[in-house]
Amino acid sequence: MGDVVGDSKVDFGVLAVLHKWPSLANQRRTDRASYQVIEGTLDECISAFMAKPAATRHLYEIRTIAQPPLVTDILSPEHITELARPREFL
Repeated sequence: MGDVVGDSKVDFGVLAVLHKWPSLANQRRTDRASYQVIEGTLDECISAFMAKPAATRHLYEIRTIAQPPLVTDILSPEHITELARPREFL
């Protein structure tokens, strides 16, 4: 994915929403709906996500406008972490 990031443009200014899943014993409760934590730009949501403790990041996701091939409409914690890396150099 590293080469693709360098050749592709991601608009970090698009609208995005950071969601958190309710949890029990630090595990997602899939029988409950996720809830909105912050609404802002993709950049702001990634920053808010990265500020969360690493041990709880699996409870979060970002919903945004898809930007193929790098950005899907729902970003998993692993995907968010990957997007945060090249963003640090911008």
